[in-house]
Amino acid sequence: MPVLKFDSKVSTSAQEALEPHVRPIYDQPGARRMAIIEFAHMERTEPAPNTDGKPSVRVRIVGLEVPNRDQEGAIREAQRYLHLQRTARGTFDDETGQLELSESTLRQTAGLLASIETARLRAGLSHWREYCQRLVQGPDLTLSEVRHEMQVVYEGLTAVLETARDHGDEG
Repeated sequence: MPVLKFDSKVSTSAQEALEPHVRPIYDQPGARRMAIIEFAHMERTEPAPNTDGKPSVRVRIVGLEVPNRDQEGAIREAQRYLHLQRTARGTFDDETGQLELSESTLRQTAGLLASIETARLRAGLSHWREYCQRLVQGPDLTLSEVRHEMQVVYEGLTAVLETARDHGDEG
């Protein structure tokens, strides 16, 4: 896996967005600020064969916006949502056809129905994607076996969608 390195230079517009925050951060050790950043590929380093070096990519911050205190909540909510999208996990019960979200995923949703359903759908899709990947990487299947596996996937995806619809009707 290549190593990501940030270039110490930032674009002029990013520097301008940071300027109002430099003094307050300097004055308050341990201070934090939220930001939305855009970075661009600047340099790729590939070590010579048979060396211990790791490949790396250097990026530079080319766009940056720092929300004011009133906007920070919206940015934190977007961050929480993106984190949930990336980390949603669950267990699929083959007997009931239901998807149970993991405790950590449920904690992240804070009981919000839209977040719970997003996590449920993402975890369900992830389960069936991995199932399909195992089929593709496994031994060659006969046409009859392919039809059977497609039926299993169809029923699984249908169960995920029906669970989402059923939970959506509760609210």
